[in-house]
Amino acid sequence: MILAVNGIEFRYSSRTILENVGFTVQRGEFLSILGNNGAGKSTLLKTLNKILLPKKGSVLLEGQEVSKLSRLAIALKMAYVSQRYESNRQTVFDAVLLGRKPYIKWEATASDLALVHGILAKTGLEKFALRYLDELSGGELQKVVIARALAQEPEVLLLDEPTSNLDLRNQMEVLKTIQTAAKEKAIAVIAVMHDLNLALRFSDKFVLLQDTKVFVAGGPEVMTAENITQAYGVPVSVERVQNQIVVIPR
Repeated sequence: MILAVNGIEFRYSSRTILENVGFTVQRGEFLSILGNNGAGKSTLLKTLNKILLPKKGSVLLEGQEVSKLSRLAIALKMAYVSQRYESNRQTVFDAVLLGRKPYIKWEATASDLALVHGILAKTGLEKFALRYLDELSGGELQKVVIARALAQEPEVLLLDEPTSNLDLRNQMEVLKTIQTAAKEKAIAVIAVMHDLNLALRFSDKFVLLQDTKVFVAGGPEVMTAENITQAYGVPVSVERVQNQIVVIPR
């Protein structure tokens, strides 16, 4: 187990956002955080790497409390991709190279540059290497931000809606790249997801939030029609189509 979340509680003023949230993630696992808008998914993700400090509870990274770690120590272990990011007059290559910043003392080494070239190839961004960020589409920019996170070589990768600006092909390519990296590099991936079918296709574990708490957590066995219907307030069927479990609103 690389990450353990124990009894997290978080409030904005008097409004409770998260209450007694807990789960664990192993190396190589892809965990999706699910739930309705406003369920606290993004807030939960930010408590995992000290962007937000919980009022109660703890987040343990390899047994160490994240709240007591320095920003550099966290950056050497965890990478975070937010929902929102800004483009600027910087090339794609340089933007992805920024993922190596926690490791660079004076200047980028040959191995840093080679790693960035490899990630650009894996994410289909090679042809964009010298293009400026402010010339990219929203989907292209999102792929760059994810590539930068992979260049960080994290042990835990946090993703807030990683497919929100991507078309179907790029959704599949990006999530497959992330899933493969998780298995090959033993990275624990924790992603806030809205698309239940993409989550079911790529995830090993699920945390389904409802009314500030964990409604259910576990493997594919918790993603039943009854649980999804109750958590989202929409009747659904869960069917197997071509050996793939899919959620169908009724």
